[in-house]
Amino acid sequence: MKAFLLAAGYGTRLRPLTDSIPKCMVPICGRPLLCWWMDLFEKHSITEVLINTHYLPDAVRKFIEVYNKQNTGTKLIEFYEEKLLGSGGTILVNRSFIENEENFFVCYADNLTNTDLSKMLEFHKKKQSLLTMGLFHTNKPKECGIAAINDQQLIYNFVEKPINPKNDLANAGIYVTDKTIFDYFPQNNFIDFGKDILPNLVNKMYGYEIKDYLLDIGNLDNYQKAEEEWHQ
Repeated sequence: MKAFLLAAGYGTRLRPLTDSIPKCMVPICGRPLLCWWMDLFEKHSITEVLINTHYLPDAVRKFIEVYNKQNTGTKLIEFYEEKLLGSGGTILVNRSFIENEENFFVCYADNLTNTDLSKMLEFHKKKQSLLTMGLFHTNKPKECGIAAINDQQLIYNFVEKPINPKNDLANAGIYVTDKTIFDYFPQNNFIDFGKDILPNLVNKMYGYEIKDYLLDIGNLDNYQKAEEEWHQ
């Protein structure tokens, strides 16, 4: 099983923390956020992770060098983007990475989480879903992609950052999918998953409601909240 970990953003809302390090390397309880992600992938038998970089990539490269020497059973590789390709664009240009995989994960590195990826994969297979989207209840629905699900967990409506949100069930930035997803990719140089792909999957994808800890640490308030709450 393989995973994409999307981590190339500038982390502007976390400044001054991100003036000298990329967002995925900010410390949470004394360890880089990327460390916590790799712990999670190891726990759920993810054998290879592709992380994309752009802003201040050297810190991630040093981490990768040290990490891969530990022989954890999970390999971490870098894909450097000279120009940002978007969350979907990264996956499209690295299609060969998952060529032999039945399913794969796509995760946004902004999150701090202990989500049970194995249960999510089990749900995905049971539903025979084109894509399974992790969902959580947010207190800021205007800042998120908002999904509506029926009693079978089928997503029948999805709007990215709605002006008038109908509910608070938000995209958690954790997906399980397979290679058929590429049939829904536009032929753009920059592809955003939330805007360019997910709306086309309405009535084809399912929502997996995450009961575990999940917090987007992309702003200073949430970063402080994570420092106070995170206990592993």
